Amino acid sequence: MSSNSLQARHGLGRGCVITRRACFSASHRYWLPELSSEENKSRFGLCALASGHGHNYELIVAMAGGLDVDGMVLNLSNVKHAISSEVTDQLDFRSLNEVWPEFDVSRSDGCLPTTEALIRIIWRRLSTHLPIVGLRLYENNSLWADYLGDVMDAFLTIRTHFAAAHRLARPELTQQENEKIYGKCARPHGHGHNYFLDVTVRGKIDARTGMICDLFSLQKLVDDLVVEPFDHTFLNKDIPHFIDCVPTAENIALHISDLLIEPIRDIGVNLHKIRLQESPNNAAEVYAETPRLEMIPESLQVTEKN
Repeated sequence: MSSNSLQARHGLGRGCVITRRACFSASHRYWLPELSSEENKSRFGLCALASGHGHNYELIVAMAGGLDVDGMVLNLSNVKHAISSEVTDQLDFRSLNEVWPEFDVSRSDGCLPTTEALIRIIWRRLSTHLPIVGLRLYENNSLWADYLGDVMDAFLTIRTHFAAAHRLARPELTQQENEKIYGKCARPHGHGHNYFLDVTVRGKIDARTGMICDLFSLQKLVDDLVVEPFDHTFLNKDIPHFIDCVPTAENIALHISDLLIEPIRDIGVNLHKIRLQESPNNAAEVYAETPRLEMIPESLQVTEKN
């Protein structure tokens, strides 16, 4: 067999995206020297405590390129070494405030080690070694950031949940007609779900706080406008919008987007995406702006935790 045939057989030159997962444990504290003790406590809450607090971080690195003659975008041993030497070996079991100069807030150009700021600096350190196309950094199961290489733009996602019942039926149709469309979901007494809601916002990383928005304010908006009104309700009867709108996962996600888009803009960021998971098998996603996160390979998305 010719060398050209062998190369073609092994995908030489064909494009592919690969991902590598890495984990590290680290602590951090939110405290700015230009603020008083009371101002720091008011702004950062428990995150301002002197002892700091820790997380088990999970980093997903997405890389792209053409396959080489060995059928690989990159040798995974080299990928593992780059991530270890440039990131995890330096951060694991350490205080983020002290390990990298970018987080030295005694300097005028230092910022707090938030998830958003951390993922941006990880990009800087890895991008000279690996062909990165996207990063995702989980701080925990309900908070993570995405970064695509913009100078200051980042995405932050919070996850919450609520339990609610619904019935899928159009009022102008007969029961038999509704069952043909919606199946069991059209049964007269409805059924329930434990919904998982991901709210993704986009904004500029503040050069000093390292944040794209006040996390407490974002979480409070979602709780006040969605979780509290929706939790333990029969959506068709208890939420006015769904009296004449079928509460499919798609329509619920759209309504949540409509409820949040302006209040989220008022705290200085843009609502980017709503993802509503109805069950382990069903989810709906609604974009409130041009879906830039679609640039992140799908393989990043499948790492999301239920």
